[in-house]
Amino acid sequence: MSRAKPINIAGQPVGIDLPDWKAPIAPPRESRIGRWCRIEALSVARHGADLCSANGLDTDESAWTYLPYGPFATENSYLTWLERQVLSDDPLFFAIIDQATGKAVGLASYLRIDPRIGVIEVGHLKFSKLLQKSAVATEAMYLMMKAPFDLGYRRYEWKCDCLNQPSRQAAERLGFTFEGIFRQATIYKGRNRDTAWYSIIDREWPAIKAAFEAWLAPDNFDAAGRQRQSLAKLRA
Repeated sequence: MSRAKPINIAGQPVGIDLPDWKAPIAPPRESRIGRWCRIEALSVARHGADLCSANGLDTDESAWTYLPYGPFATENSYLTWLERQVLSDDPLFFAIIDQATGKAVGLASYLRIDPRIGVIEVGHLKFSKLLQKSAVATEAMYLMMKAPFDLGYRRYEWKCDCLNQPSRQAAERLGFTFEGIFRQATIYKGRNRDTAWYSIIDREWPAIKAAFEAWLAPDNFDAAGRQRQSLAKLRA
């Protein structure tokens, strides 16, 4: 539903006033704990070996196709890359830990963090085969999403190569709204990238959060661990 726009003294429509807006803080490096997973600030000492092992399952290297780096020729080159990411505040990297095994099975980050206007993006998603299409992955994305909205961010973004169909399908499943294609937005690995933009905004978050929590509830899974209701159905 569209909102009526205010009119200024020149008779022009303008955006709604935000008299109570207060810029949130940057997301802290604190852990977030769920039922299936926990999110921890990236540490090479704690997570490097697990991530190397999990990445080794991607024998066709397809998980690296739409990332601007990788695959890495050796484990040492990957660990060196991880060491550089640990030092960064933007992107701010987190390891995704499977609670059942205690091992790191993927990476996620916040990037283009702008507390001044309350906008943050999730990206640099590297899900190993141990994480893909699992409840762990869904809960990880819920925990990553929840923290910024709890801090007061207004907009949470997801961007990907428009040719990356698995990423686009994931964004839609998680409740993001498609906003369009930015043509020739960047170049990576010597290739053009047209970028698909998605977002969730603060007024949408309560309903999306409720759907996530209903999906993640123990009674939504049968004895074999199969979902009873899909996330999309619960959101609808």
